[in-house]
Amino acid sequence: MGVPQHRQSKSRVRKRRAMWKLTAPNHIECPQCHKPKMPHYICPSCGYYNSKVVISVEA
Repeated sequence: MGVPQHRQSKSRVRKRRAMWKLTAPNHIECPQCHKPKMPHYICPSCGYYNSKVVISVEA
């Protein structure tokens, strides 16, 4: 079994954990209503996806 033989230093542990940060999701502008939406998702405000109506949104 892989058992650590020596204690890792704080700097080595912190260097490894430095990449654990979260990133904010991207938003793009909807080509129909020009409101921000997630890429590759149906626009929640107008219901369009790829220049086609996918869902009807109550106004």
